[in-house]
Amino acid sequence: MKKFNIRKVLDGLTAAAVASSSSSSQPGQRAPDTDIVESLCSEHFQLCKTVRHGFPYQPSAMAFDPVQKILAIGTQSGSLRLFGRPGVECYCQHDSSAGVIQLQFLINEGALVSALADDTLHLWNLRQKRPAILHSLKFNKERITFCHLPFQSKWLYVGTERGNVHIVNVESFTLSGYVIMWNKAIELSSKTHPGLIVHISDNPMDEGKLLIGFESGTLVLWDLKSKKGEYRYSYDEAIHSVAWHHEGKQFVCSHSDGSLTFWNVKCPIKPAYIITPHAKQPKDGKKPEPCKPILKVEYRTCKSGDPFIILSGGLSYDTVGRRPCLTVMHGKSTAVLEMDYPIVDFLTLCETPYPSDFQDPYAVVVLLEKKLVVVDLGQNGYPIFENPYPLDIHESPVTCCEYFADCPVDLIPALYSVGAKQKRQGYSKKEWPINGGNWGLGTQSYPEIIITGHADGSLKFWDASAITLQVLYKMKTSKVFEKSRNKEEKPYTDIVDEDPYAIQIISWCPESRMLCVAGVSAHVIVYKFSKQEVTTEVIQMLEIRLHYEINDLESPETDQIPPVGISCQGSNSQTANSQSHPSTSSTSSDGIRDNVPCLKIKSTPLKQGAGYQAEVVIQLVWVNGEPPQQITSLAINSSYGLLVFGNCNGIAMVDYIQKTILLNLGTIELYGSNDPYQRQPKSPRKTRQASGGMLTVTSCMCGLSSLYSESVKRLRSSHLSLCDINESSTAVDDRCKSPTSGSASSCNSEDEQKLPNFIEKVKNKSRKFSKIVVSDIAKMSRKLSLPTELKPDLDVRDNSFSRSRSSSVTSIDKESREAITALHFSETYTRKADTCTSPCLWVGTTLGTVLVIVLNLPPGGEQRLTQPVIVSPSGTILRLKGAILQMAFLDTTGSLIHPAHEPWKEPNVQEEKDEKDKCRKLRPVSVSPSSSQEMCETQYAVICSEKQAKVISLPSQNCVYKHNITETSFVLRADIVGLNGSICLACFCANGHIMTFSLPSLRPLLDVNYLPLTDMRIARTFCFTNNGQALYLVSPTEIQRITYSQGTCENLQEMLGELFTPVETPEAPNRGFFKGLFGGGAQSLDREELFGESAAGKASRSLAQHIPGTGGIEGVKGAASGVAGELARARIALDERGQKLSELEERTAALLYSADTFSKHAHEMMLKCKDKKWYQF
Repeated sequence: MKKFNIRKVLDGLTAAAVASSSSSSQPGQRAPDTDIVESLCSEHFQLCKTVRHGFPYQPSAMAFDPVQKILAIGTQSGSLRLFGRPGVECYCQHDSSAGVIQLQFLINEGALVSALADDTLHLWNLRQKRPAILHSLKFNKERITFCHLPFQSKWLYVGTERGNVHIVNVESFTLSGYVIMWNKAIELSSKTHPGLIVHISDNPMDEGKLLIGFESGTLVLWDLKSKKGEYRYSYDEAIHSVAWHHEGKQFVCSHSDGSLTFWNVKCPIKPAYIITPHAKQPKDGKKPEPCKPILKVEYRTCKSGDPFIILSGGLSYDTVGRRPCLTVMHGKSTAVLEMDYPIVDFLTLCETPYPSDFQDPYAVVVLLEKKLVVVDLGQNGYPIFENPYPLDIHESPVTCCEYFADCPVDLIPALYSVGAKQKRQGYSKKEWPINGGNWGLGTQSYPEIIITGHADGSLKFWDASAITLQVLYKMKTSKVFEKSRNKEEKPYTDIVDEDPYAIQIISWCPESRMLCVAGVSAHVIVYKFSKQEVTTEVIQMLEIRLHYEINDLESPETDQIPPVGISCQGSNSQTANSQSHPSTSSTSSDGIRDNVPCLKIKSTPLKQGAGYQAEVVIQLVWVNGEPPQQITSLAINSSYGLLVFGNCNGIAMVDYIQKTILLNLGTIELYGSNDPYQRQPKSPRKTRQASGGMLTVTSCMCGLSSLYSESVKRLRSSHLSLCDINESSTAVDDRCKSPTSGSASSCNSEDEQKLPNFIEKVKNKSRKFSKIVVSDIAKMSRKLSLPTELKPDLDVRDNSFSRSRSSSVTSIDKESREAITALHFSETYTRKADTCTSPCLWVGTTLGTVLVIVLNLPPGGEQRLTQPVIVSPSGTILRLKGAILQMAFLDTTGSLIHPAHEPWKEPNVQEEKDEKDKCRKLRPVSVSPSSSQEMCETQYAVICSEKQAKVISLPSQNCVYKHNITETSFVLRADIVGLNGSICLACFCANGHIMTFSLPSLRPLLDVNYLPLTDMRIARTFCFTNNGQALYLVSPTEIQRITYSQGTCENLQEMLGELFTPVETPEAPNRGFFKGLFGGGAQSLDREELFGESAAGKASRSLAQHIPGTGGIEGVKGAASGVAGELARARIALDERGQKLSELEERTAALLYSADTFSKHAHEMMLKCKDKKWYQF
């Protein structure tokens, strides 16, 4: 148990501090009354990447091992993704980050060759769980354009931009002295360079004949033994690809004019025939019109039936707007398969790896720019396979994500059951053909769920357990809104040009399954989970007028300020505004929009399937021509039945059970007279109630401050503020009541007449200045960005973001836009004098202020449905440096106090009243501070801002620990997470540092410079969760998961799947008696004799540089890290070997004994019969 002493500053003595000086208790702070045992230490933390999910971003190359059944995809950023059976994936990254131009498997050897745009070849070792580079070869003088590795060969042909062909030994990764120069390959009479090499392949029936294709349209069949060109073929159009017939007598070329030329090997004068698959055939016999280039063609034969000719591109130029297509020609039929995105590459999957045998293709893997498609060639209509990989994360761009570890065990089955009903039909009935590798031995048993929010308003729930990822359930939030059919019908109230339904914030309670999302159009939707389908006749809707206006410096006239106290009471007519009543908008004479929501709710009944079903929709409305500001924070509590959200204008609280609004305040109004900032004044809030049932809520906080008659005080009190917030003046009777509660004390009639006149005059005088300032800030908040990023003063320096956020903000811009950045429901002490806990809401702002609002909840059951919820300020104000990011509470033992929640119950099943009351947990009711109850146990509030973290003892509100997290940067994400039975604070800073701190002492446990903030995507999506897990969106299409747990890092090797599994290579095709007799079969070539150093000599050292890799060392490390499993397998293998050896020894001994006996008998027989004559036998 560690003791954290107070630092002694005055006398110069230094205590034995366990943590850094900034994390120790500061002078004047009180140490906690009881020492809390902290079990976490720095040895429990280690940071490493675990797995990467999603579609490879910007793919550029693809390869397939037909024996191991492994698919490899390379990208423009130099990364590799390898896929086996569902759940077996691997991510690798080249050090240079140059684009991958080609991949070649060493088939069934557990190795892969990658060619990069920086003219480097790499040999990857795939026989370990984390592949690594064994060798590299850097070409210095020539650019690599094409590579070819024949099956079961160790010699790699490399074509270059100069038109030369070099040969690399893949075992040693050294160059052979054998080089095919372009000037020797082409006709001697040719006066022009043939261009770069676009194709290299050996004749399927004769490995000694190499077909070389040049970009200009020239092909050469090179005889490797005689070192000369045997045949040369020429065509007017540029060549893109070449494919052989398996018999080696014919090949086909694809050209830039959309044509295919078929050549007989021994007839180089002209093509055997030419076809243009997508050209319109003219009637007069003229040459067809040129089409778009055919980028690739493959020629695959079948034992029974016509061959397949598969190609990409080649469409007619007049097909404007047509999607990219893959064309499958089989016999007389031609099928054109339209794709969603441009085709990067495609491969046919065949039954045999031998090019000299009938291929019998059964599928085509099509790599698109943003999708992977596998087409079934064995069924009519060529259906596609259902993709089991999580490659559709980016189906709509990801705008936010949340990560939940250690969820309730019944949650994933529940989501899967409702998600299974959403599956599309029409897929191929065959199993997924890419099924190589083996799963890892996962040791993590706790369920994990990832939720991604998307630009089209959809959400996806993913099962992320045991470092895998599988989609569970999809939902669309846009279903509740009317959609415009074309751009002309687009609502003029949209505040974003595109994606008006984009998700910004997700708040989810896994225990109660309540879900709440906030969208970019300043809308919030509350969802309940149900396993039954329902039809909602009318979607409940609430509209909130949440606005803050800035006055100019001119003070209002003296005689127009009534010196009276005004109490605030929500209008009794406030009810849920259903869509059956159209939204009421008021427009002034100059066309200013007012009271208009950004989106229109559907007016027709909505059929909602099993899963998440919309309960209530809340929208912020336009105010005086100004659009609503985007929501910056969101929280929901299923036990209280409350939802709260905030933006840069203020805060709003909704009772989603009663469908009423409890709170609607500007941020400044939360302070009341305790506001520590010198602010510019704000005009009074409008109090008019819109007609037609439109719900407009004014300030719901009771006890507005009096309007002073002195001219000096007019400016400061021209905005509606709360009453003086202190502990003595706050009582239950003065608290804000729900709109359904009784009326509060009323004002006299004269005051009611003067107040509107005063409001209108102040508004008219300040409108021009208000519009200028607000419009400038509104432009900044239009962008879909991090909710806390309301001040876009980011400066990129040294690959990191640095930002200055002063706690003493004085500009009108920043003062007026104090946004709500953190919200947390809890049951804790709200004031210093409290003797027991009560339900409350803690509110954090961009200026580093934490405010507390007390919640007075009615009892559960029927009373909760009828009695109002009362909210009131507590007077508690806490200050930190920087915007508040996260808040949590600990009990006296240092354990995390989770917010109260309701257990999930099927909402669409009617229960009897007694059972309903029995199942419903009684909600706590707030108790007055004057209660005579004795002091309860101490609690600790953990508050983290962009700059520092504090641990505050409650109810005394003494800061017991404080730590300045960063001075030069700022924290982007902070979470209080559980690890190894304890808790800690995890932070991600803009300078790339990931840090963890113990709780409650805030000792630094981990500080790793992991990832500089290169774009806002990382900041928007980075999140921590329990058990040492975290993730972020590393690219627009990929999620990177990391761990900061030492235990997970140690077990990671066991959890990862194996790509390489021992598989016997299929037997070579039978040549047949006559082919073997007359030499008609495939002819082999002793390449070692041709390309070896003894025959070809050494290559020039200046041509390429060999770079040794770390694959061997990494393989040893991988084997060592998985020592438990390997040793177990080794022991079993040794035991089996020992048993077999002992059996063999016994059999050998028996055989020797039998042989000895036989020898004796034979000798005796020989002695007995040696003197006998032949006729005596």
